[in-house]
Amino acid sequence: MKKTVFYLLAGACALMCGGCSVGKFIPEGSYLLDNVRIESDNKEVKTGDMQLYVRQTPNAKWFSMVKLPMYLYCVSGRDSTKWANRLWRKIGDAPVVYDSLAAEETREEMEKAVRNIGFMGAQVEVARKPHKRKMNLRYSIRTGAPYVVEHLHYDVPDLNVRSYLYADSAANRLHEGMRFDVNLLEAERQRIARYLQDNGFFRFNKDFIVFQADTMLHTNKVDLTFRLLPYQRRKEDTPSPHRQYHLRQVNFLMDTELGQLADRGLAGLDSMSWQGLNYFYSREPFLRPKMLANYNFLQPGKLYSSQEVQRTYTSLGRLSILKYSNIRFNEILRSDSAWVDAYISMAKGKNKSLSFEVEGTNSAGDLGAAASVSFTHRNLFKGSEVFTAKLRGAYEAVTGLEGYTNDNYLEYGIETSLNFPDFKFPFLSSDFRRRIRATSEVSAKYTSQIRPEFERTLAAAAWSYRWTKRQKATHRLDVLDINYVYMPYTSEAFQEYLTRMDEVNPLLRHSYEDLLIVRLGYTYTYNSAGGNAMQAAKRNSYSVRINLEESGNLLWGFSKLFNPKPRYGKAYRLANIFFAQYVKADFDYARNFFIDNRNSLVFHVGLGVGYPYGNSVTLPFEKLYFSGGANSVRGWHVRSLGPGSYRSESGGLDYVNHTGDIKIDLNLEYRTFLFWKLNGAAFIDVGNVWNFGDKQGFQQEGTFRFNRFYRQLAVAYGLGIRFDLDFLILRFDGGMKAVNPMYSGRDRYPLLHPRFSRDFAFHFAVGYPF
Repeated sequence: MKKTVFYLLAGACALMCGGCSVGKFIPEGSYLLDNVRIESDNKEVKTGDMQLYVRQTPNAKWFSMVKLPMYLYCVSGRDSTKWANRLWRKIGDAPVVYDSLAAEETREEMEKAVRNIGFMGAQVEVARKPHKRKMNLRYSIRTGAPYVVEHLHYDVPDLNVRSYLYADSAANRLHEGMRFDVNLLEAERQRIARYLQDNGFFRFNKDFIVFQADTMLHTNKVDLTFRLLPYQRRKEDTPSPHRQYHLRQVNFLMDTELGQLADRGLAGLDSMSWQGLNYFYSREPFLRPKMLANYNFLQPGKLYSSQEVQRTYTSLGRLSILKYSNIRFNEILRSDSAWVDAYISMAKGKNKSLSFEVEGTNSAGDLGAAASVSFTHRNLFKGSEVFTAKLRGAYEAVTGLEGYTNDNYLEYGIETSLNFPDFKFPFLSSDFRRRIRATSEVSAKYTSQIRPEFERTLAAAAWSYRWTKRQKATHRLDVLDINYVYMPYTSEAFQEYLTRMDEVNPLLRHSYEDLLIVRLGYTYTYNSAGGNAMQAAKRNSYSVRINLEESGNLLWGFSKLFNPKPRYGKAYRLANIFFAQYVKADFDYARNFFIDNRNSLVFHVGLGVGYPYGNSVTLPFEKLYFSGGANSVRGWHVRSLGPGSYRSESGGLDYVNHTGDIKIDLNLEYRTFLFWKLNGAAFIDVGNVWNFGDKQGFQQEGTFRFNRFYRQLAVAYGLGIRFDLDFLILRFDGGMKAVNPMYSGRDRYPLLHPRFSRDFAFHFAVGYPF
């Protein structure tokens, strides 16, 4: 402990020395940019939005408190040829030297931005406050009175376009009395251009829309004119009305580049037609024409629509057999009409693949290895159906298990799945299947676990749907999910252990009995960043996940219909196997508060409730909640906290006792960029699990009670390191207990009386915890 303190003090001294040497990197007569502030006299102009125009920012601070990366850089000497100096400079940040030109450019850009949102007389001033060799900047925004549109005029000589604009007037955001916002005018140009492109105006773009603004003398009033320019492809062309285009032909080209059409056209290609669509191919078609028709939104005879083009791109992008797709149009102009022919080129991707994986395992100190081989077919029935088969085997040397010193753990299994790119269900129209953008999946799994104390067989089959809406909301419906747990063998010693545990935990035996789970579930996930983790980390964003599931109700209803009372005692059986009956609901919410490019604050709340009833006295072991671990209360190891204030003195399979029917997780994490590919985090975790009832007299301190559950919340704090490797994130977290509900008195508050060997927990994980 003394050595640790010494190293910490030595490191602090080194950083202080580095801070004192910052001046050697600041040229004579220059200043270190220490702080930049933005002030506004108008609440409508948010200073946070103006940060985008700051051309020079001070050195980053770790956890928004200390400029440690700059100090690390300054530990290096002036000689850049030495490897040690290059190392310090690589992991640190060079001091930011104040640049007067960048400050003036920031002022100009900020002033221009404020004027663009309607404050045409806005002024931005920059105040420079040098202190010793540091410079502080303050940008002051004075908006003045806003400019308001007094009169709004429309100059649209094209009668056809005018009729469409009138029909779309409800979506028009321009009106008299509005603030003269240049950004809003630009957004309106883009919206109208998209609207017209979706209604056949193939050649239309926003450059045909101009706004003319006239200000009244000595007033803040504007006369605004919306003007539509006639169509001219080139400046020397005669102006003409904007044409509406219809689709004449839709042609699918399989394994044929669009560039080849310019050389030889469609000559030499085989062809066929289906529902008014044409298909061209040089070899046997690798996709069924009927299937492609369901993924196409471009229909001959209809008006051209850019939205339908994008929907076709998105729909084809869901086909895993395609490497890429491309859509081009060929114009056909006549005196009184305009047409386009669509050419959809599709390149076939890799059809089959084989992969092999090897991994190491570590279960409570027992080392082992696992290997798997996977086969994937991405076009099983020529409809981009993805078939996957995976064989897996694992071996683990079991040590320290009393009575089983010469036996080890084996596991082998097979998993298969078949994914369809559309919604497979009878009596559904093709139009509905195209528009819902759903995928269907059937899967089956078989696993055999051979442990020294028992053997367990797990078999599962599932049928589910998944669909996405606007790239942000994802729905998953598990229509049928069957899981069967079979225990063909348990040793005498293990049976004796379960008998002993009946006095302590009578429900433990239910985790090692044959069980059938037939469940129905629905999961809704929403991410405001559209599922892009990089975007979510760089702006304010949030995510919501809701999961609902039930099991056994249908089986119980049929059983109750034919047999008012169970034949086998307290619970019904199906083929002499008990089946589970329960309902379960989970809610997760996470919000990211963006501070700056290097710092963010993330809040997370997780709630879960599972209730067994009817045919079950407890939730299946796989459905029980647990607390502690890398994604929960990180001051405790996984499955070592709760329920409530329960504390077990037994060893061995004690993790079974630390489970519950109710779970609460509250997390607050401050994330900061350190250097290179390293990020840091400081966190506070709060949570626990509880049970409904006292579990037949067991774990009374783990029963949920409204008048005491808040006193049983565990609290932990800690620090973490993350390696951001772009394609994955390796996470190392160290948590310390702060409030331990499992104890009373002095030991209840480790925050005040910490003991490292008792209160510390280390976690390694992949990805962020939330």
